[in-house]
Amino acid sequence: MLQRDRNFRTQVHQLTDACVFATSFWLAFVLRCNETFSTWLNLDVIGPDSFSQVVWLYFALVPAAPLVLESQGFYSRPMLSARGAMFWPLLKGCFILTIGLVLLLFMFKESNTAPRGVMVFFGIISFGMVWLKEELLRVVMRSRMAKAQYKRRIIIAGTPAEIIRLRKMVLALAANSLEVAAEFNLPEKSPSLLIELLHEFSVSGVLVSARHTQFERVEAVIQLCETEGVEAWLVADFFATQIARASFDEMFGAPLLVFRTTPETSWQMLVKMAMDLFGSLILLILAALPMLIIALLIKLTTPGPVFFRQQRSGLNGAPFNIFKFRTMATNAEQFKHELAAMNEMSGPVFKVTNDPRVTSIGKWLRKYSLDELPQLFNILRGEMSLVGPRPLPVDEVKRFNDLAHRRRLSVKPGLTCLWQVQGRNKISDFKEWVRLDLEYIDNWSIWLDLAILIRTVPAVFSATGAK
Repeated sequence: MLQRDRNFRTQVHQLTDACVFATSFWLAFVLRCNETFSTWLNLDVIGPDSFSQVVWLYFALVPAAPLVLESQGFYSRPMLSARGAMFWPLLKGCFILTIGLVLLLFMFKESNTAPRGVMVFFGIISFGMVWLKEELLRVVMRSRMAKAQYKRRIIIAGTPAEIIRLRKMVLALAANSLEVAAEFNLPEKSPSLLIELLHEFSVSGVLVSARHTQFERVEAVIQLCETEGVEAWLVADFFATQIARASFDEMFGAPLLVFRTTPETSWQMLVKMAMDLFGSLILLILAALPMLIIALLIKLTTPGPVFFRQQRSGLNGAPFNIFKFRTMATNAEQFKHELAAMNEMSGPVFKVTNDPRVTSIGKWLRKYSLDELPQLFNILRGEMSLVGPRPLPVDEVKRFNDLAHRRRLSVKPGLTCLWQVQGRNKISDFKEWVRLDLEYIDNWSIWLDLAILIRTVPAVFSATGAK
């Protein structure tokens, strides 16, 4: 089944389930207010007006119900999956919703209006009603009428090898929604012969798989489908990629196939931008006094400027001036080449544990990463992020001997990163450093950022991330 069809089906199910949970909530009160039922269970009878006093809970229940079920994987399973695949997500979802309603009633001091027994009834009734809905759907979808209505007949077109692969994929993943009516050998047969198959099998779609050498034939097949009013589905895997994820977009009406290795624009990215903006602003306010004290100590103990500025490679390698508290002597760069033999990091990066150029106060600042605090200004300016690969000097980036290492530049550099929280003082191989950066990029989520930020706090205070 196509993704858009699955998305639409999921939305319909979510709307239906929201209505089912709303009905279950009302039924729980109807049962609890029933005198005969309450007497049978030896419970105190509650007034019929109690439901009207907590009807405001619908504003939380209706939108929350499908979201909770989705978080438990209830909608990601196949339509006619095994009952066990439905049982546990549904059970956990109903339990979470029941506990959530109990907590809301407790917070708003409505526990007397709606006793906990009502919430127990709600959990049981909602589980039973959603289960019943799923069982009815299972019966309907297996009926002959539903198969004739919803099962789509398709033709697979491509090379013999591709036809075998796609047929297996359809049988394994979409056997309930797709039926392969015929096959069409694209390299050997003229696309015009496809018309006969379209007429003979009355299909609703043609699944086309082809390499770039067959683009002319693919175009002819698509044009035939366009004329016949039949959907053409082009399997766009004719370019071999190892990391990049393909997605479809358009530019000024022209369709685009986008290959992306970085996180795409999303609500999570918007949250990350907001975290960077407000987080850096709040941290600057909180750190204003400590930063002033550090600046005075640097000024009073060592000659030279308070801040150190250096060209670093930012997003996509664009250079920017990074700000740090100065921790070295003012002529440190002039003596860097003399310390090359002491470099403890493999690759183009220069790292020395007991660097003789570091000042006495600089050692303390580096130990607790306090020299990095001025980079909050870089974050506020949009040049860096709170979390991301650490920015390297421009000259070190130019010495990358593996082009794949430049992929760490595909996101904004950060104040902290996986390499930092996993103990950068223990990592001496630049390839391992890059591996951690790429692991962060490939698995990025706002939750990963939050986890790294949380882990940064003990790493800073224990000085395990310092070097």
